[in-house]
This record gives sequence, C-alpha cells and structure tokens, in this order.
Amino acid sequence: MKTVSNCVEDILITQPYLEEALSRNIINFSALAIELTEPISKMLKKEVKPGAIMMALRRYNPPTTLTNSVKMKKVMQNLGDITVRSNLTDFTVKNSETIIDNHAKILERINQEPKLFYTFTRGIHESNLIVSSSLDSFVKECLDNETFLASQSGLSAICVNLPEDNSKIAGLYYHFFKRLAWEGIVLYEVISTTNEFTILVEDEFVDKAFSAIKKVKA
Repeated sequence: MKTVSNCVEDILITQPYLEEALSRNIINFSALAIELTEPISKMLKKEVKPGAIMMALRRYNPPTTLTNSVKMKKVMQNLGDITVRSNLTDFTVKNSETIIDNHAKILERINQEPKLFYTFTRGIHESNLIVSSSLDSFVKECLDNETFLASQSGLSAICVNLPEDNSKIAGLYYHFFKRLAWEGIVLYEVISTTNEFTILVEDEFVDKAFSAIKKVKA
C-alpha cells in the first residue's frame, strides 16, 4: 500500500531539479507541501494534509549511494581538456537508399582535410551531419537528391574529454545538463562517444556554455 512518503519519492525522482533544491535546503518546505497536496491526494485517492507531506519531504533522502558520490567527485576532478570548435553547420536529412553513397563522397573530402570538424549520426528515420561551415556548399551538392529536414549554421561545439571509467558512473551527464539548464543555455545537439561528450550550441551561447562546463569541472 502506497504511503505519502512513497508518493513524495515518486514525484521527486521524476523532477531532479526539485530534488537537488531540497538537498541544498534552498526551497520552502511548507510551500512545496501545499503545491504537492493535490497530486498526492489524487495518487492516494484520499485527502492528504500538507503537514504530512512536509514531514515526508523533511525525511526524504535522495537515493544516491556514498560509493557513487565518491566516484562522481573523482570523475569530475579528472575531466580532461575542454575544446571549442566554431564555424560549424548542422544538416539533418531523411534516411534513404542513397544516403550512404552520398555520404561516402563527403568522407572522401574530409579525408583530404583532416583538420575539418566532422561528425555523422544515423538514426532510425534520419541522419545528422555536422561539419565545418567551409564545406556547406560541397555538402549541399553531395546531398542534392536527399530530403533536408533541417539546416543550421552559426554553431559551435564544446567537447569534454571524459575519464575512461565514466560509463560506470550513474548521473554523470545529468551534472552537465543541470548546469547548462540553470544557465539558460539551449542545446542544439548532443554528441557522445565512449570517452568524449560534445554539445553543439548557437554561437551566442558558446562563451556562457564554456564557462558553465568549466564550473562543472571545477
């Protein structure tokens, strides 16, 4: 049988920013309890008093183990270099029978100029290509018979080198997304490999985004 505490936990787990604010004691328990009265009453199908909810909030402990906290701190201290690349364009095209052959033409050009920025991601229904803007005309020519879903220039990529054991740390990316969201930074794309994490932002956000990520590293 569900209790008020169970309901509070269910709500907080789905709202990590709220959970974070509670753990830092920067939220009004009384006001939050009143706000949660109606949804928790509906969850339990009976009237619940704000006082009971406030007590559950004060007793709530985030489900983060000490071991994971220690690992997270170590990973953050060992984040590698942060690299910024500007003058990028993002192309999104609908998948087709010709997309791979057309993409091969672009790869041939990239191999001739290894210093150019390039990433390619193939999804179930669409493919995404991010390249240095100097190749815009060439890419459009190669993909002339493809269906473009989106195209955006004036972008910058911020790449963070991650420690080798990063894949074993729960919530690692959350720390980046949380800081960027709090700073009001809109992410255009997110790219991830095993040991690298890259965000793509519009040029107007690049300085603010770089500063935000450095704060995570610190």
